[in-house]
Amino acid sequence: MTASWTNWSGRIRSEPLRLESPTSEDEICQLVRRAAYAHQVIRTAGSGHSFVPLCSSEGLLLSLDGLRGVIEVDEESNSAWIRAGSKLWELGEPLREAGLAMETLGDIDRQSLAGAVSTGTHGSGRHLRSLSNQIIGLRLVTAPEGVIVELGADDPQTLRAAQISLGALGVITRVRLRLLPTYRLHERTWFVGADECLEHLEDLIAEHRHFEFFWTSKRDSCFMKTLDPTDADPDEMPEVEGERIGHSDLILPSERNTKFNEIEFAVPAANGVACFREIRALMMKSYPEVEWPLEYRTLAADELPLSPAYGRPTVTISAHEAAELDCEGFFADIESIFRSFGGRPHWGKIHTHDAAQLAPMYPLWEEFQEVRRRLDPEATFSNSHLHDLLGGRGNTPPFSHGYPS
Repeated sequence: MTASWTNWSGRIRSEPLRLESPTSEDEICQLVRRAAYAHQVIRTAGSGHSFVPLCSSEGLLLSLDGLRGVIEVDEESNSAWIRAGSKLWELGEPLREAGLAMETLGDIDRQSLAGAVSTGTHGSGRHLRSLSNQIIGLRLVTAPEGVIVELGADDPQTLRAAQISLGALGVITRVRLRLLPTYRLHERTWFVGADECLEHLEDLIAEHRHFEFFWTSKRDSCFMKTLDPTDADPDEMPEVEGERIGHSDLILPSERNTKFNEIEFAVPAANGVACFREIRALMMKSYPEVEWPLEYRTLAADELPLSPAYGRPTVTISAHEAAELDCEGFFADIESIFRSFGGRPHWGKIHTHDAAQLAPMYPLWEEFQEVRRRLDPEATFSNSHLHDLLGGRGNTPPFSHGYPS
């Protein structure tokens, strides 16, 4: 069916030739095969929480909303197969009932599982990596034949590429996650001035499982947040302002009900404070009217080819602006600072980098491209944005006739 699609913030709009909501892997296989025969590009949409046109399609756009839920839990290996369209917030309770929990979550839990891992969504903690690093297996439908490929430990190179793939390898249908036994977290929040925050920053990062802060220019102050594992019972905790205890899936995410647009870059951890200071100075001098905060988080190094944290301990800094306000000039000035500190852009957030600029930043860039050429030889799972990001081979459909019978 012909329809329009809009991302969560309203910044990105797409009018695909067809918008479909399959409810099974078999349906996805058929739709991919038919689109390939019809010379159509294919993109996949989750919850629309990316701020760039990753999901835009002039051909077929597949919504994964019909593929949700936990399929199978393996309590011996602390893992589970989960349908790709599942929203992160939906997973806490069924996993908890099985005695399991995700190692970490991002700032929010409204995204689909496939969308979150495909863009490298992450939380905060110097020993914690992105959600993509919790993947130990996945299934995806490839073009042109519309066949299911299951990836696991027997093909680590392909699995690594698929763990952060921007939807460029195929349609992810199921994800197998490595999990932890259920655990509770003790959250503490408080406000301090920016200088005091920076004075104690390294100690706070070192002493807590999770630490992050949100800086606002109006008062030059920071909203501080720590999370630490605890065996305490929430019912036994006295009421203390700025503190709470709960299951990890309830404590890790925050509520974000007001719509905004966002830019985020990952810089080497050693550059984090200097980069923050420069953006802080820019905002106080040139953008004092921006009320939205800067968010400062930490991320452990990993080995995924397209991970912004590849090969280096990382600090991520993000800036926001209300969805109804223009953010282009503000974000452009911040992006220039990120570039000067060796920043890699978050794949789902606003930036202006292209393949020529990105390739030197990623030592395993060609490894990812080799996997892409193998799994999607005709660049069926692409669009103009992906062409700019990853480079393009064009989209020459493998068939010259129309829909198969």
